[in-house]
Amino acid sequence: MERAKAWYEAMLGLRPAEEDDDGVAWYDTGGVRFMLYASEFAGTNQATAASLTTADFDGALALLRSRGAAFESYDFGDDFKTIDGVLEMPDGRKAAWVKDSEGNTLAITSE
Repeated sequence: MERAKAWYEAMLGLRPAEEDDDGVAWYDTGGVRFMLYASEFAGTNQATAASLTTADFDGALALLRSRGAAFESYDFGDDFKTIDGVLEMPDGRKAAWVKDSEGNTLAITSE
């Protein structure tokens, strides 16, 4: 948990708003609350664990890259292929995926 909390602070600038006696950390971000907890299954999910949306997608990616984020590459054909870690959707929205310190996949998406 300490490694994960350190990653969320260093990479996303988030600090727990609350922690309970069981080691669960609660984060408040943009009116949304999510929790981080220890699990023997961390990093085993093959899908996106959480998605964060931002109005400044390019700025958010630049900040994360400056902090050492390595964005995932995906190629599922013409309809779903990242270029330099970014998927541009037909409607103009963008998405990128990064793994946290425990191997959980997080998506960063534009509004």
